[in-house]
Amino acid sequence: MTASSTKSARRGVRLYDDVRPDEADKAYLPGMSSAWKMPWYDVQSWWRHAGRLHVRTVGLAGVAPGQRVLDVGCGTGNLLLTVLREVPDAVVTGLDPDGAALRRAARKVRRRRWFSRGSGGEVTLVRGYADRLPAADGSVDHVVSSLALHHVPMAEKERFAAELVRALRPGGRVTIADLDAPGGHDDGHGHDHGGGQRHGRAHQHGHEIGRNQHREDNADGGIQRLLTQAGLVDAHEVERATFMDTPVMWVQARRP
Repeated sequence: MTASSTKSARRGVRLYDDVRPDEADKAYLPGMSSAWKMPWYDVQSWWRHAGRLHVRTVGLAGVAPGQRVLDVGCGTGNLLLTVLREVPDAVVTGLDPDGAALRRAARKVRRRRWFSRGSGGEVTLVRGYADRLPAADGSVDHVVSSLALHHVPMAEKERFAAELVRALRPGGRVTIADLDAPGGHDDGHGHDHGGGQRHGRAHQHGHEIGRNQHREDNADGGIQRLLTQAGLVDAHEVERATFMDTPVMWVQARRP
């Protein structure tokens, strides 16, 4: 783990700040598009049943006990908490540029451990950016990410993909759940593959998330292309569903 300063280690949660001085003014898009809305993030996630996406992401990733998992764009920690619930002995690191969201995530991890009276796996939370992953070379078994990649401009996504090749162990896998591009893929069947409502053209005109961000980068297999060009192999879409009337796809690839 590479991080500049420890902020907290209570109840087995380590919180680091890994933002360099030259990154101090680097722009990022919070989980709800503006920082003042973040206190409502967990409420909306619960109301919109976002937990179904997290459970499916962990299931598709296939995390095994004792493996090292890096959650990129972890926000308030809902996906990493799902990893810990499904695989209690996993060693989990969450990465996000939003310090307030990470502090909320740390409180949630501590609260969960207090109520469960168990130690669970090791948890580290790092404030930083996806184009510089807080992991040693070849040290991570799984990288997971849920509804975060469309927040990131293409140049940073390309550096993130290169970092995946560096940080994943040989055979390690990345599992990304993200929004399809506006008006993107439609398989014509409208199936629900485990993450939410039926999908299809009828949903393209309802209430959608991720407007005016970087969803267009995901068009026509954009995530698969990003991962393949970085040097990962077997990049493919494994599943899709609908979340808040917006198509969501799961894409996986592995390090050769």
